[in-house]
Amino acid sequence: MSEKVSAKTKLLYGVASSGLEMLTSIVQFYLLFFYTEVARIDPALVGTALMAGKLSWDAINDPLIGHWSDRTRSRWGRRRPYMLFGALPLALVTFLLFSIPAGLRGTAAFLVVLFSYLLFDSFHSLVRVPYCSMTPELSFDYDERTSLTTVREVFTVIGYIIGAAATTAVVDYFMKSRGLGLGRAYSAMGAVFGLFAAVTVLVSAFGVRERADALLKPSASTPLTSMLGAFRNKPFMRLIAAGFLTSFGFTLLTSLMPYFLSYQIDMAAQMPIVMFAMLATIGIFLFPMKLVSDRIGKGRAYALGLLVACAACAGTFLLGPASRTWIYAVAVVAGMGFSAQWVCPWSMLPDVVEYDQARTGERNEGVYYGMWEFMGKFTNALGIAVSGWALSLFGYVPGAAQSARALLGIRLFFGPLPSLAILLALPLLFFYPISRASHARMVEELRAKAGAGGS
Repeated sequence: MSEKVSAKTKLLYGVASSGLEMLTSIVQFYLLFFYTEVARIDPALVGTALMAGKLSWDAINDPLIGHWSDRTRSRWGRRRPYMLFGALPLALVTFLLFSIPAGLRGTAAFLVVLFSYLLFDSFHSLVRVPYCSMTPELSFDYDERTSLTTVREVFTVIGYIIGAAATTAVVDYFMKSRGLGLGRAYSAMGAVFGLFAAVTVLVSAFGVRERADALLKPSASTPLTSMLGAFRNKPFMRLIAAGFLTSFGFTLLTSLMPYFLSYQIDMAAQMPIVMFAMLATIGIFLFPMKLVSDRIGKGRAYALGLLVACAACAGTFLLGPASRTWIYAVAVVAGMGFSAQWVCPWSMLPDVVEYDQARTGERNEGVYYGMWEFMGKFTNALGIAVSGWALSLFGYVPGAAQSARALLGIRLFFGPLPSLAILLALPLLFFYPISRASHARMVEELRAKAGAGGS
């Protein structure tokens, strides 16, 4: 069987990522800002509510959805039913997420933040985990997976840019052209972006068909057994540790970017431009990063890109209103480095599925992607929570001129601390154990065991 994936399939598969990642983007960049500046909820309370939800629900939610999709049997396949029937509910809960009324306090605020976020997060997982789990099923080739991932991540970056750079523009449109108040404008923005995500998911669900292959027979293990087995997969644990550190650092950066631009360097009006500069650079450098990955391997390319991003982010601590133009250079250099975060881990993850299959004789794509999704969303919530706690600790006051102490907290948690987290991930990646050659041997051995004869 050919391991090449047609350009049409790559494009149709990638479309859904634009909508799903757009929702991830607005949560990373604007959810904390919405809670504190629009709904006027205490940032420490927001952080606590988000962490409570992640620890109580997502630890089982994402892997369990992956396990269900592994074992689903229907005329639409294993993964597509979740995309087909989850798209419109996802649009609705996105609208609800940004429809929290202002003025909530105490227990009421905690519960509204907790349950609205859990509702959104559950439907996001219900669609995204099965969608991502299709990647290793479309090709077994080490480099073709990087190509497939790169095309998909072009759509990812497009969606991320829409979420990061267009949110304030959409909110302003509803306020100025439609006469809505700030809260209702954010609610309308959530509805628009939620519907966009639903349409993109349906395009991919109708456009891509799952293939049949002897190696794609899922295991018969229970969800708990499969998850415990994943913890014994050394390449996966190395990858997830690196992903945890990198995602946490990146979320600190994105969550505090509106505060840094607004209060530290007085560039609130230029916020969409700065975000676009970084994210557009990420998009431009996806294919160059693929070439680097093809040349030196996925793990080393990942580490090299993060090292560049780390250096750029650390320098923001020195920026103030007098050096505002430097933020554009920082955004571009950071974007060059962070392109590795979009290409490499997603093309490395399918390889650990075969590593586990070679080790155990069982295949658990959905469980692995579910655990990876949980890690990403947990670090997203952790980054937002730590940002909220830091703002509260350093004396941040919404909508007011900030004290020197509050500005110090914003600077520390925007630049140096994210850079430190990313720096800790580099040794895990420079010496990553799965190479092009070792993966090819694994697939060959698995085909021999399955009696497929490489066909």
